[in-house]
Amino acid sequence: MKFNGFITALLAAIVVAYFFPTVPGDLPLGTIIDIGIGFIFFFYGLKLAPADLKLGFLNYRSHILIHATTFLIFPLLTFIFIPFFEAGTGSDLWLAIFFLGVLPSTVSSSVVMVAIAKGNLPTAIFNASISGVIGILATPLWLSLFMLKTGEFAVRDVIPKLLLQIIFPLIVGLILQRSIGHIARSYNYQLGLFDKSVIILIVYSSFSNSFNSNIFSSIDFLDLFKLFGIVIFLFFAVYWLTGYICRLFKFNLKDTITVKFAGTKKSLVHGTVMAKIIFGSSASLGLLLLPIMLYHILQLLVVALFAEQYRKHWLKQESD
Repeated sequence: MKFNGFITALLAAIVVAYFFPTVPGDLPLGTIIDIGIGFIFFFYGLKLAPADLKLGFLNYRSHILIHATTFLIFPLLTFIFIPFFEAGTGSDLWLAIFFLGVLPSTVSSSVVMVAIAKGNLPTAIFNASISGVIGILATPLWLSLFMLKTGEFAVRDVIPKLLLQIIFPLIVGLILQRSIGHIARSYNYQLGLFDKSVIILIVYSSFSNSFNSNIFSSIDFLDLFKLFGIVIFLFFAVYWLTGYICRLFKFNLKDTITVKFAGTKKSLVHGTVMAKIIFGSSASLGLLLLPIMLYHILQLLVVALFAEQYRKHWLKQESD
């Protein structure tokens, strides 16, 4: 399932949800998704290679900047757009943008893009792996600032779900990593397909609920255009800002590439999974996933172009 195939599958899931919003028969889709989420984080724990993490551990300046960008600068940038919505922080559209802002960085695509651009690969591996772990706590904490008062975010309900579906499987995976972790890493491609399959099911389920509840009927074309514009702005603002900070603190080019690529990325896997755990079958879940999906497509397309430019830069240097 290459990049284009995955994006096509996500869009197809939305189309199918629109025309067939009711799951046929007695298929326990919710249970299947819950089990799938647990396995995603179990395999995530299994695939964390200690040797790779050790190589990137000492590059502390890059780590600080990447995680500060992911969990502090990016969320704070979303505050700029509060006046763009009549309901302010109570707007579902702004909350969807904020949810995008507080997500962790990606794992596989960050590492792949840094490898193509010939950046600091050990640092990329370390940060991509750790970002997902930090996000398990940081994302719900950020959300609680605005969603406690909406009634859709109940800490007593969310914490047990996070423990059961994310933290417990992750810990089990980490415990078993030493004995069977090498097997999981050897099937990395197949496990990636499994992750994507669960995401597609979550997208279908989320948009089915939204279409059944007519949640999109209150959103006009202008709102969608505004949403897309904000997503584009956030990506390029964070990309430029991380580059500027790297120049300010005199990072070398390899570290600059890694910080810019890892700092701008947001994880579709964590976004869909955590949205499902935190918000359950909420009618607004499809709307919450919309900015994440738009951002996912944008980040892959644009970062792929930048990665190729950096690769050509290194090739030119080697030939001179």
